[in-house]
Amino acid sequence: MSRPVASAAHTGSASERLQALGLDLPDLAGNPYYVDQRTLGSSIYISGQLPYKDGELLGQGIVGQEVELETARELARHAVLNALAAAVQAVGELDRVRIVQMLVFVASTPDFGEQSTVASAASELLIEVLGENGRHARTAIGVAGLPLNSPVEIQMVCTAV
Repeated sequence: MSRPVASAAHTGSASERLQALGLDLPDLAGNPYYVDQRTLGSSIYISGQLPYKDGELLGQGIVGQEVELETARELARHAVLNALAAAVQAVGELDRVRIVQMLVFVASTPDFGEQSTVASAASELLIEVLGENGRHARTAIGVAGLPLNSPVEIQMVCTAV
């Protein structure tokens, strides 16, 4: 899924660009304790999303120990697809989503230091699919552990356009 940032960002709709990458937005499983997104005015707050695909967590472990950098980048791309799916739940279509801020948590060893490289994989996908609406403020943080021993979790704030 990793592609140059500028490749298809100016042609077709966001949904068409996503489809051209061979990707689609997943159906999110509900949770009895929280919602995947909450809208306030035109702002959309996306709950932390793990790298699930078809109901299966795609990886577990600590980046820099059991999980390699490139695997963590791939997991970040899957997590951001789930975050986009939550945003679409709120606004109805991908072309109405603008990313404001993304927070990327990476379960990593204390000396890993490449959290921003993991986060960049998700940023690249957002820009490739959404163009300028995918550019965002971002923080990448290394943490000791994440839910279900996931290597990556992504939280976003979006706005409807």
